Amino acid sequence: MPHPSKPARRRGAPPRLPVPASADRLELMQTFIRIVDAGSLSSAAAQLGTTQPTVSRRLQALERSLGLRLLQRSTHAMKLTEDGARCYERAKELLASWALFESDLRGASDEPEGTLRVVVPHAFGQELLVAPLTEYLGRHPRVSVEWLLHDRPVDFIADGIDCAIHVGEVQDPSVVAIRVAEVPRIVVAAPSVLAGGPLPAHPDALARLPWLSLRTFYRHEIPLTHVATGEVQPIVFQPRVSTDSLYALRSAAVMGLGVCVGSSWVLQEELRRGRLLHLVPEWRAAPLPMYLLYPSARFHPARLRRFVAWMRERIPAALEVATRTAS
Repeated sequence: MPHPSKPARRRGAPPRLPVPASADRLELMQTFIRIVDAGSLSSAAAQLGTTQPTVSRRLQALERSLGLRLLQRSTHAMKLTEDGARCYERAKELLASWALFESDLRGASDEPEGTLRVVVPHAFGQELLVAPLTEYLGRHPRVSVEWLLHDRPVDFIADGIDCAIHVGEVQDPSVVAIRVAEVPRIVVAAPSVLAGGPLPAHPDALARLPWLSLRTFYRHEIPLTHVATGEVQPIVFQPRVSTDSLYALRSAAVMGLGVCVGSSWVLQEELRRGRLLHLVPEWRAAPLPMYLLYPSARFHPARLRRFVAWMRERIPAALEVATRTAS
């Protein structure tokens, strides 16, 4: 009886060999995903707390078990093969499904554990929210957190993110968005900007001054609303400096480069020291909404559920304390 023919191996692919029983395929896929996300074997090794040779061996073991070349590597570059790109997407789906499976079996009352990857806006992540994060980790010693600071939109699947703290309106209808607070904003400038003139009381006077812009929220125009009457007054300007950093905006304002609108909690210390002045105090820019975001799914691990519940409680309190002296 003739033997059934074996499927042909793709040209250039490593021979398909059995993976030793000790090899954990989930670990191999986790390592592969981390290599792709980190951009290099050495960066992946640093993030995983292991060595580059170990990461390389895991990648080779995964390629041998699949009989596919997943990455094209040279001295200075690394990129996914076509098979590697398919494997990357499917591996993320598989690992996410496995995490949900474990979460379902363990139940909602299980002690949170594992790594939580959270994206936070720069200013909030460097200062205001570090204390609530510390408290959360103190309550759950088996959890570790990757605290990633950036202000750009989050791709939860592609970037492997569990949760994001987001300031501004949410555009993605596929995510769960929990509104947790509003961030008050005020108009400030250094005393030198006024050149000895009177403190402006109406927005009309602001248009004649140099301006700065926080390009993630306003660039060439911003409306101000009167606190008592609700009257709205737009201000149009050409900024001398435009930035996407709230801290850079504050520094430029302190240096006397222009008027700006910023989160009051970030500006409070400079106001207290007299390095900035609160202009048109009866007028405010609209507060910015603040959300907790995470992917929609049937099940979520305990570490994410507890983190969301904790931050939902602690963010408003932290923001209130921080803005109290600036209001």
